[in-house]
Amino acid sequence: MTFGAAPSLTSAFTPFDAGAEVVAAAFLGETPVLALADGRLALLEGDAPRHVVAHADGAILVAASDGRRLITGGDDGRVVASDSAGGLEIIADEKGKWIDAVAARFDGTLSWSAGRELRARTPKGEVKTLPLPSSSRGIAFFPKGYRLAIAHYNGVSLWFPNAGAPEFLEWKGSHLDAAVSPDGKFVLTSMQENMLHGWRVSDGKNMRMAGYPAKTRSLSWSHDGKWLATSGADACVVWPFQAKDGPMGEAPRECGVRAEVKVTRVAFHPSALAVAIGYEDGMVMLCRLTDAAELLVRAPEPGAPTRISALSWDAKGTRLLVGAENGAAGVLTLPKK
Repeated sequence: MTFGAAPSLTSAFTPFDAGAEVVAAAFLGETPVLALADGRLALLEGDAPRHVVAHADGAILVAASDGRRLITGGDDGRVVASDSAGGLEIIADEKGKWIDAVAARFDGTLSWSAGRELRARTPKGEVKTLPLPSSSRGIAFFPKGYRLAIAHYNGVSLWFPNAGAPEFLEWKGSHLDAAVSPDGKFVLTSMQENMLHGWRVSDGKNMRMAGYPAKTRSLSWSHDGKWLATSGADACVVWPFQAKDGPMGEAPRECGVRAEVKVTRVAFHPSALAVAIGYEDGMVMLCRLTDAAELLVRAPEPGAPTRISALSWDAKGTRLLVGAENGAAGVLTLPKK
């Protein structure tokens, strides 16, 4: 990925109206897809989106992609898998319980939480259930093996669905999002407080990452697993994970610094040390870690805030899909070398 000499990529950004608040973004193969809060999906075909109703009786609360399908969970209690053609499959119906979190892996393995229960589903459709100490808003698969990290009150559960009781990693407080490092050595959670917490999986050693002025609700690993980009500050805060103790004793990097404007979404490029950064005023920027070079993708909008709520790269790293809470959206197509 090259930035070139141009100070801006705004001419390579094609905007469109998604039609409602954007909850999540993904590329299903070559097709850009947005999950919308009103229960619909927006599939970008040509210059305008085609809408498909995934949750007719409720809102989409959460979504995750396995690369082929977008898995959505709604306040209607349903978990729905949608493909790039708009085909829908109801994976589960939790009978009116809200779906609080979903996770999907490239091999078709799925997981979701509803109330105080966590379900894991194999590609063959076998479902197993884990009772939780509280509801969970964060689920993440380990990169290898059939194992999950589940964030909940007072810590994280590490669960092999085929091996019985989970391992519990404790830290007092309310844990929200969950993330597992690409090498499987670290588990991270965002918290109700303005901080992150982590554990080294091998021995349960705690890692505390504080100092954020706002909640950290967006986490993204670099392709090599050596960096973790985070939202929740007036810059994209990037923690180093090269050492055996992760970021402990190490200072994070900051990129895309903007005075008094918070970062709301981050997304590392799939093959380069560059991160896409979305802000609460609708601005989107690319920042390269190696030299801190910055490129504007989308300018901030005047007037009402246009909080960026979704960012997603395609598998090749040539296109970036952007969505905002007011329905504004667009696709960046990086210039060819």
